[in-house]
Amino acid sequence: MKWFALWLPVHWPRGVPTRPEMEQGSGGSVPLEFSADRKELVHLLGRFCEPERTFEGIAHPIFGKMTPAEWRRWGFLHLDHHLRQFGA
Repeated sequence: MKWFALWLPVHWPRGVPTRPEMEQGSGGSVPLEFSADRKELVHLLGRFCEPERTFEGIAHPIFGKMTPAEWRRWGFLHLDHHLRQFGA
């Protein structure tokens, strides 16, 4: 399943429920102020994309352990999915 989700050349579907631990207000972050949230997103994307980033000790809740290449692919697809949701 991981390979198909990461490498099959199709867009992720809409309407897939958010995992409960990531839902806003439950375990995920609650939106505050748009410009501050945007600034934090840009900062986190920079950290996520650092060449020396190893992703050691981090497991995806569905896919489990992933290589740095898989994490970067997932990050691209995840951001692309949400930007498409908002028409960006």
